[in-house]
Amino acid sequence: MTHEPAASLQLPRATLASMVTERIRDSIVTGVLEPGSQLSEVELAHSFGVSRGPVREAIQRLVQEGLLRSEPHRGVFVPVLTDADVVDVYLARAALESAALRRLIATPHSPSSYEILDQHVVGMESAAARGEWEAVGGFDLEFHAALVASTGSPRLQRMFATLISESKLCLAALTGGETRHDLVTEHRAICDAIRDRDTERALAALEKHYDDAVVSLTSSTPRSSAVEGVGTDKEIT
Repeated sequence: MTHEPAASLQLPRATLASMVTERIRDSIVTGVLEPGSQLSEVELAHSFGVSRGPVREAIQRLVQEGLLRSEPHRGVFVPVLTDADVVDVYLARAALESAALRRLIATPHSPSSYEILDQHVVGMESAAARGEWEAVGGFDLEFHAALVASTGSPRLQRMFATLISESKLCLAALTGGETRHDLVTEHRAICDAIRDRDTERALAALEKHYDDAVVSLTSSTPRSSAVEGVGTDKEIT
């Protein structure tokens, strides 16, 4: 008689799938699973101590997010992003966030939303002053999430959630030494333009921010050095 692993008996399958999804997502964006790595349902299920069902569901979710790529008759891989992929991700983000920015400035209650954005920029400024660039990156993502959330649009937020996952995959190509120190001033420029309700200045600052991001990412460590289909011996813990 076949028995389910103990962990799968203790938690609902939906909860297990969410936990496995988060663990795999974190391993991808932190580089534990390198671009080109092939994933095995059996090995992941054994590593997590669960059945293959939650792992399969987690993989499906991450394929939808763009953090994994399913290739017929080959398997599932961590994508190897090209420069064209990076440009496309940030083109989509710029379009989405430009719409959010216009909506925010046009909304009568935008001052409260501005205060939330300002708090994230202040956090960035403080973290940068301490040289804590990982924290700066965290405030960066929170700033953009808050900008989109300010629209109150569930659809824009769903689209943003997918794009931010792919953005993290892009950012994983950068090393700590390649951190952009102009992130803080760029976010301050966007935030101040929103405070002044200057739509054109805010849009220009946002466009510059993403243009600079694309330049930094496409000139970082070449992604082509990773070969699709090559497995990894790194273990997800």
